[in-house]
Amino acid sequence: MSIHLNRFKLILYSTVLSVTTFGLAQETRPNILVVLCDDLGYADVGFNGATDIVTPEMDKLAKNGTIFSSAYVAHPFCGPSRSALLTGRYPHLTGTPYNLFHNSSDRDEDNLGVPVEETYMSKVLQNAGYYTSAIGKWHLGSAPKFHPNKRGFDNFYGFLGGGHDYFPAKYNITYKSQVKSGVENIRDYLWPMEHNGKPANETEYITDEFSREASNSIRLATKKKQPFFIYLAYNAPHVPLQAKAEDIAKFSHIEDKDRRTYAAMVYAVDRGIGNIVKTLKETGQLDNTLIVFLSDNGGNFDHGANNYPLKGTKGDTYEGGYRVPMFFHWPKRIKKEQRFDFPVSAMDLYPTFVELANAKLPEGKELSGKNIIEDVIQQTEPYKDEMIFSLRYREGYNDVGARLGDWKITRMGNEPWRLHNLKEDIGEKKNLAGRHPERLKEMVARTQEWTNSFVAPLWVYSRKDQELWNSGVMPNYEGTFEVDKLVEPPVHN
Repeated sequence: MSIHLNRFKLILYSTVLSVTTFGLAQETRPNILVVLCDDLGYADVGFNGATDIVTPEMDKLAKNGTIFSSAYVAHPFCGPSRSALLTGRYPHLTGTPYNLFHNSSDRDEDNLGVPVEETYMSKVLQNAGYYTSAIGKWHLGSAPKFHPNKRGFDNFYGFLGGGHDYFPAKYNITYKSQVKSGVENIRDYLWPMEHNGKPANETEYITDEFSREASNSIRLATKKKQPFFIYLAYNAPHVPLQAKAEDIAKFSHIEDKDRRTYAAMVYAVDRGIGNIVKTLKETGQLDNTLIVFLSDNGGNFDHGANNYPLKGTKGDTYEGGYRVPMFFHWPKRIKKEQRFDFPVSAMDLYPTFVELANAKLPEGKELSGKNIIEDVIQQTEPYKDEMIFSLRYREGYNDVGARLGDWKITRMGNEPWRLHNLKEDIGEKKNLAGRHPERLKEMVARTQEWTNSFVAPLWVYSRKDQELWNSGVMPNYEGTFEVDKLVEPPVHN
């Protein structure tokens, strides 16, 4: 009798312990806030070296967290980069390596969007009990089946296209005028904001409204007693360059008009982040919220951005095209005043969040990134002996960039392959391909092998692009990955 009683007590104790442990795991799961800027330059935030643009709120978070010096996105412009972030896969593997069109006439095209077979991180987190919000720019498909509310987001506030004007008082008038005049093809930069599929009567500068809606989502999730996942995708500082007069006035020391307006747009983001942090403090959520800040690609130096000390601009596979500013802030686990210099990818966020949320991946779900949380905490290299890639299609040829440790290969257009040691030459100035031909060949071969699993794009930019793909000229990998004929001779000092 006593044996059975003791066994019963042991089982009961184990059950209580298990339930308690599970409950603690649920309670200690972090909230997750991803703040994504659009076309933000590598050197356009204080924590990454900006001197003419001030970003005090971001700088405080970065200082009290971990700054990533070698963070890469999967593609050097926005649509494919965002697709990769939310699917956790290179866009070349999901048929999404081109931007979707800005033209509003394409809104009803049922085949223009990230395939519904690809499970977004939002859906996985939603299934794990998170209250999920997408705020700001979408650019991943406008047809109903691609809508954020159908892709794992409980709440969506923003716009579906690839860009937008910033002042409702102006764009609303133009939109209404064109509707009244019977214009069939109204540019989506003018469409009203929407909230869960319904037009929103918005009056604020849209960067401010997106910050406001993020705070609203935090309050609602807190009220619901749910952990939250917020994907806050600002369209700033993407063109059109439009800023509030009071923000522009703060940067009167900047002579160049574009740079001055651009700086004011970045400052508006920073101000918004400050307000969001206040909300996190007010709701008692700051200490257990992982804030991830990054840009969707490199800055566009034709429109006010600065990628110093990196070479290149948005759209390039030089470093300036897809190496971005990034930090983690999470007081409960992330160390203060830490730099992480090992290469990481934006695609690492998906598996990292799944781990932190104690969530479960759908059966068969493939990921290109990896869980990096312990590497960040322990300062260990996530991609030791592994490469991080980027490839951009152009008409008849490809731009390619790939990194392995401190080494980087780059091919832009029909120029020869370049090899750089980024630890010694972050600006990709000195081509070492002729001095290290075997290293170059090995890295090029591994990059070409990566392309073997690519699929054909689901859409392209033009009829010319489509003709090239149909004829077999695109993707033209054979020409892209030739090495012997495309190596500059060694430079003798």
